[in-house]
Amino acid sequence: MPKTKNPLLKKSGPSTNMILSIVVVVGAILIVGGILLFTASRKGDDQAGGGGPAPAPGADVSAVVAHPDSNKLIEAPDGKVTVSEFLDFQCPSCWQYYSGVTQTIEKEFAGRITFVNRNFPIAKAHPLAETAAQAAEAGAAQGKYKEMYHALYDNYRAWAVSDDGQSVSDDTARADKLFTQYAQQNGLDVDKFRADMKSPAVAERIKKDQADGEKAGVEGTPTFFINGQKWEAGQDAKTYGDVLNQLRDRLNQELAK
Repeated sequence: MPKTKNPLLKKSGPSTNMILSIVVVVGAILIVGGILLFTASRKGDDQAGGGGPAPAPGADVSAVVAHPDSNKLIEAPDGKVTVSEFLDFQCPSCWQYYSGVTQTIEKEFAGRITFVNRNFPIAKAHPLAETAAQAAEAGAAQGKYKEMYHALYDNYRAWAVSDDGQSVSDDTARADKLFTQYAQQNGLDVDKFRADMKSPAVAERIKKDQADGEKAGVEGTPTFFINGQKWEAGQDAKTYGDVLNQLRDRLNQELAK
């Protein structure tokens, strides 16, 4: 299978191939050992279209980054604190954040905050990102977004990485087979799932997410907003544990207001 290099990371640090080589060989050790690879996938020339001027730093874009019908991992009754994440399911950094940060936040803050997911597939860098987003949205159409979200990330290396472990995969047939398997394992109507993946409604939801991301100034994945304001880990964050602690502290501060 041909390797698919990620040209978008040339300006922002190590290549996707380098990240995947390290992650696949010592995956769990990276998280436990505290080695942090801040290499968010930058869009660069891969513009999704429809983007306007970026909002001013610190601008509140709450109305853009979260909607009542947005996919939610967890939800708080009071709606006091909302985290919005723009993600690409095949992005190595998104998977690393899932493994080291957001999965823990989802568990620790269940019932206390609302955590919204928005699609931002960078197709030229990650050939299966769009298909994975379709699978997640097809799950959402049957009330199983959370299950498909976890299935995609928990099985990331099975579908997102090439056989040699050196690059992102472009094997659509393998991905389709695995996504259908995940749907079946999570109790979805498989025929409906496969039809929804290719439906105009799902395509429109993904397109809307991308357009909103561009309006909010999203340039790479993952990108986070807390109550409509862009959030990034501080320069002193050296490990995913540091990022987790900083995000945890910020959320607790917002809850205490």
